[in-house]
Amino acid sequence: MRPLILITNDDGVAAKGLRTLDEIAMEFGDVVVMAPAGNASGLSHSITTTRPLRVREVKLAEGLSVYSCDGTPVDCVKLAVEYFCPRTPDLVLSGINHGSNSSINILYSGTMGAVTEATALGLNAIGFSLLSHNPDADFEPGKPFIRHLIGEVLEKGLPADVSLNVNIPRPKEGPIRGIRICHEAKARWVDSFEKRIDPVGQPYWWLTGKFICDNPPQRSDEWALANGYVSVVPIHPDFTHYQALEELQRLSL
Repeated sequence: MRPLILITNDDGVAAKGLRTLDEIAMEFGDVVVMAPAGNASGLSHSITTTRPLRVREVKLAEGLSVYSCDGTPVDCVKLAVEYFCPRTPDLVLSGINHGSNSSINILYSGTMGAVTEATALGLNAIGFSLLSHNPDADFEPGKPFIRHLIGEVLEKGLPADVSLNVNIPRPKEGPIRGIRICHEAKARWVDSFEKRIDPVGQPYWWLTGKFICDNPPQRSDEWALANGYVSVVPIHPDFTHYQALEELQRLSL
C-alpha cells in the first residue's frame, strides 16, 4: 500500500507553494490536501472555537483529494485526520510557505503550527518554506531537496515527538549548496504599529516591523540560509526548558 500523505499550508488553498508540494508528494504516495480557504498566515497554533467549520471539495487533478476549509491550518490538520483521511496519514506536510519561517518566525507561523499539531497527534511531519513572498515564486531549485527529505522521512521516520522545520534559500549567486541540520538562530522582530485614518475618519493600526538577527552562529538556520544552504531544524511541541528545572528548585515557589 502506498503511503498516505496529508498536506496543508497557511497561504490558502490556491497558493502556488501548495500546488508545488502536492505535485511532489504524489510521486511518493496517495495525497489528501486540506488547506485554509484564504490566507491564514501568522495564525500560529490557533484553532476555531466560536463557530462551526465548513469544508468544500476542490477539483484540481485526477487522483488528488483537495478540500478547502474556512478554519486555521491547525483546524485543517485536526479535521482532516479525523474525518477526511481514509486512514492515519504516514506523513503530514505543510507549505511550501511563501516566506521564511526560520528562527523566531516559527512562533508566529501557521505553517509550522500545523506541523506542531501533527507532531502532537503522533504523526511524522515536515514544514517547508521558501524565502520569497512572491505569489508566483520559483520553487524549482528547492524541489530536489524537498523530494530528498520526504523520501528520507517516509523510509526512516523521525524521532518520537520531533518534526522538521525546513527553509529553502534563494541564493544571490549560484545554486543551492546543500542541506544543513541547524538550531534556531536567536533573533527578534522590532515591531512598530503605524497609525492610519480610514475613509470615515476612524483610526486604525497596521503592524510593521524589522527582523533583527546579528551575527548568527555557523550552526544556526539563519547562517545556513545566508550561505545558500537549506536549513533543517528539528522541533518538538514540548515547551519545557529542562535545563532550568533544577535551577528553579532554588526559588521559594
